[in-house]
Amino acid sequence: MNRIDQTFQKLAAEKRKALVAFLTAGDPDAATSLEVLKAACEAGADIVELGVPFSDPTCDGPVIQAASERALRGGMSLAGSFRLAAELRKSMATPIVLFSYYNPILQFGLERVAETAVASGVDGLLVVDLPPEEAGPLTAALAGTGIHLIRLAAPTTRPERIRMLAEGAGGFIYLISRTGVTGTGGLDYEAIARHAAEVKALSPHPVCIGFGIATGEDARALAPMADGLIVGSALVRLAAETPDATRLPERVAAKILEIREGMDA
Repeated sequence: MNRIDQTFQKLAAEKRKALVAFLTAGDPDAATSLEVLKAACEAGADIVELGVPFSDPTCDGPVIQAASERALRGGMSLAGSFRLAAELRKSMATPIVLFSYYNPILQFGLERVAETAVASGVDGLLVVDLPPEEAGPLTAALAGTGIHLIRLAAPTTRPERIRMLAEGAGGFIYLISRTGVTGTGGLDYEAIARHAAEVKALSPHPVCIGFGIATGEDARALAPMADGLIVGSALVRLAAETPDATRLPERVAAKILEIREGMDA
């Protein structure tokens, strides 16, 4: 069974919610990035989303855009992200989701992506700008690998499309909390609750809420609405705020502990 599925089964039995930690591969550098990922897992991240840096990250806000720029300057790539995942897998059993735009995947080659993902211990792919109507070739490449293709649902996604997304999805549904890019704007808890309930009713997969979750208070409010929460910009911004990179793993771990405490309250 895929590690993502195992994790959600285990958490459901424990009546707990999944904490999904998004971190940009290679930020601020490859070696520190690996230590940060390990620290995140040890601090309580149930799933890791490893963001592949891209030169035109249209869905990301300024925090993750800046992280991508730093990582690209340091030489990080899709191939490097796979190597980072493989290194993390040597010491951690935490599920790994590779979060990427489609261009790097196309350039790498779909069959090669599938093969390398398996070899690297990756459990899922989330391609942020790949609509389901165009996902056939990647879905075919992943067939038989056991790797999940995770889908996104937005506040504007209509019920019939949610059903279609769910049919082609695996692992979990990434429920975007609001319109706009990552890491910006406030959260309307009531609107998120309505949308989460709708998606849960239409999909057999776990639902995880992401975009804009930054504090333990956010986590406390949102955790009852879904099967998990995704925290990204609140973690990624710490790299820019921590000149001494040796302190970054402990700072990321502290933020994850804050979010976990809020979720479990």
